Amino acid sequence: MSYNQDILSGQGEFIFPAVRPLYDKPLVLKEGQGVRVRDVAGREYLDLFAGILTTSVGHCNPKVVARMSEQLAKLGHTSTLYVTEAQVEAAGLLASIAPGQLSQTFFTNSGTEAIESAIQMAFVHTGRSEVIGLRQSYHGRSFMTSNLTAVGSWRPLATSFPGIKHVQTPYPYRCPYKQPCDESCSEKFAMDIEDVIRTTTNGEPAAFIAEPVMGVGGYIVPPKGYFERAAEIIRSYGGLFISDEVQSGFGRSGDHWFGIEHSGVEPDIMVMAKGIANGAPVGAMTTRPEIAESWTAKTISTFGGNPISMAAASATMEVMIEENVPQRASEQGSQLLAGLRKLQNHFDWIGDVRGRGLMLGLELVENGEKKKPFPAKASGLLAACKEEGLLVGIGGLHDHVIRLGPSLLVTPSEIEEGLEKFGRACHKLEGR
Repeated sequence: MSYNQDILSGQGEFIFPAVRPLYDKPLVLKEGQGVRVRDVAGREYLDLFAGILTTSVGHCNPKVVARMSEQLAKLGHTSTLYVTEAQVEAAGLLASIAPGQLSQTFFTNSGTEAIESAIQMAFVHTGRSEVIGLRQSYHGRSFMTSNLTAVGSWRPLATSFPGIKHVQTPYPYRCPYKQPCDESCSEKFAMDIEDVIRTTTNGEPAAFIAEPVMGVGGYIVPPKGYFERAAEIIRSYGGLFISDEVQSGFGRSGDHWFGIEHSGVEPDIMVMAKGIANGAPVGAMTTRPEIAESWTAKTISTFGGNPISMAAASATMEVMIEENVPQRASEQGSQLLAGLRKLQNHFDWIGDVRGRGLMLGLELVENGEKKKPFPAKASGLLAACKEEGLLVGIGGLHDHVIRLGPSLLVTPSEIEEGLEKFGRACHKLEGR
């Protein structure tokens, strides 16, 4: 039995079956550097998915590795019962790039925990217990956050959390009001929030939570003006607006540090994870001081704010600031978007190419006019990319959207290489 097969056998024997690898023939990765990874057989892959948009400054970034190693040799753990320089430094860096008055942070171990904390924060601050989310959103795997999630395949059976309502997805490619969808549709999408508040809640919601660019949903970008109206509506009912920046944050969407800034809206609470620490387990909830001080009950996180993870977060943010990743994401994202749109002109099953910055998706359809989702084509393209030595992701309600989200330090030549590999995969799939 090969080394690779030994590992896969161990996966099957010791790991939950629900923890399913991305590919039918699982890929066993062993090492990585920058935008390249290698499997146990030594084959190299160009990684344009970055561990679900997480290795934001590249695999094993030297500065991040050095800072974590240095911290590990000094102090590895304290819990939040003690103050550490590492946690204060990371929180200060985050406050320096966060929009508006968002300046106080509670660190957690994951995006799921950060979102759970944000919902609790909204409940505590408002004294209310109902929350509104978007259909086709993804917010985590805990009991509460899996109920906030509105993609059926990511919701375990027999889960039910009271007080959660979902509103219409502002989905331009599948807009029911007008094609092509434009700013005039934003009001209609937003009014569904008010309709849901009036008809399915007690009229006093605690919060509305949304991803500025929907990740698992397939990199859906709402039409211009949507978030301005959504924030206005939830606040008119006394609720808070929570921006889920787990995937879209830290320059990923281009030009700004956070996705919601494209709308000119300052959220009441912002949630982050993934790219904040380049793969170290860090989540964060950031809000204004007057909201943070509402939480007066005791709270603790044994591992939240861990010194090693905080060192990783600080080093990652420093690299991001030094490299001006919002601008890099805009420039390299434009290059990637242009290349993908050229491919769209050659393959009628690429129905839509969309996204922001280095967060781009291709929606695959069987019929361009009827826009029937084409999950078989998406899974085939995923496998064909792997054969070409290219790693990409998949998403969408029907697993029919190919997702790309490389390191924010990806170079123009690496983008070009990725487009060449992706193009070959498309042609290979066309011939099957």
